[in-house]
Amino acid sequence: MALTLLLTACTGATGDAESDGASGTENRDAPQGSGPSSGADSGNAPSADAPNRIDPDPARLPKTRAAALDLIGRVIAGPDSFGPGVVARTPYESGPATWPVLGADCVWRQQPPGGQVLATVTRSFEVPAEAGKGPLRLAAVVTVHRTRQDAAREMAESIEESMRCPTQQLREGERIGSLVAGALLGGEANQTNSEDLLSETGEYRSAELGGPHPYAWQQAQILQATVAVTGKGAKGRTAREVDALITEAQAAMLVRLEDAVEKQS
Repeated sequence: MALTLLLTACTGATGDAESDGASGTENRDAPQGSGPSSGADSGNAPSADAPNRIDPDPARLPKTRAAALDLIGRVIAGPDSFGPGVVARTPYESGPATWPVLGADCVWRQQPPGGQVLATVTRSFEVPAEAGKGPLRLAAVVTVHRTRQDAAREMAESIEESMRCPTQQLREGERIGSLVAGALLGGEANQTNSEDLLSETGEYRSAELGGPHPYAWQQAQILQATVAVTGKGAKGRTAREVDALITEAQAAMLVRLEDAVEKQS
C-alpha cells in the first residue's frame, strides 16, 4: 500500500551547499564506510514479503568496500545522465569518512558512516545561471550497504525523517521546508523501476539564492544499494524543470544498477 505523507512546515530563510542529508538530502554525502566484509549473501536475498524485481548474481553483489566502490563507479550519474546543459560542480565528488545524520534539532551534520555501509559517494552538478535564471543545483548519491535489509532500513529511516522534520537545515544558510513526501513499493501505481521509491518535494531557501524555490528529492532501492538524486531550484527555475532532471538521472542509475548485479544470460 502506498504511503503518502503531507507535511506542511514553516518556511525558513537561508542556504547553499553540497551536503544535504538523506531525505531532504542530497547526499549521503560522503562516503566510504569501512569495516569487515560481510559474507552473508542471505542478507541480499529477496525476502518473502518483498517484490523480486531482478534475478541477482550473488557473485556480482559487493561484499567489500573495494567491490562496493567499483559498483558505485559504474552506476553513479555523470553530467550526461541528467541531459543537456548540466555540468559538474567543484568539488565534484565527495571524500571519504563522512555521512550526513539528521539531528534531533532537524539540522544535518556530517558523521562517520555506520558499519552497515560498505561505501557511499556523492557527486554534485548544476545547470549554470543564464539570463533571468539562477543556477539549478543537483546531486546524485549511490550507497552500497552490507545487506538488503540495511538498505531497506535506510529507506524507512528516510521517510521517518520527513515526518519528524518537515523543515530541515541542510547546512548553514540553506533550508528546505513545506515538504510533501511519499513512498511506493515496487509494483504499486506502476512503480516498476525499483523495490522501493521515496520522493520529496518542497521549498528551498538559500542565503545565496533567496527563495522559496522548488526542491525535489528521489531515492530508490534495489537489493543492497540505494540511489538518490536531489534538485534545488533558483530564480526562474520551475518545479517541473527540477523534477524532470532528477527523474532522468534516477532512471539512468537504476538501469545501470540492475545491469550491474543481475545474472548474465
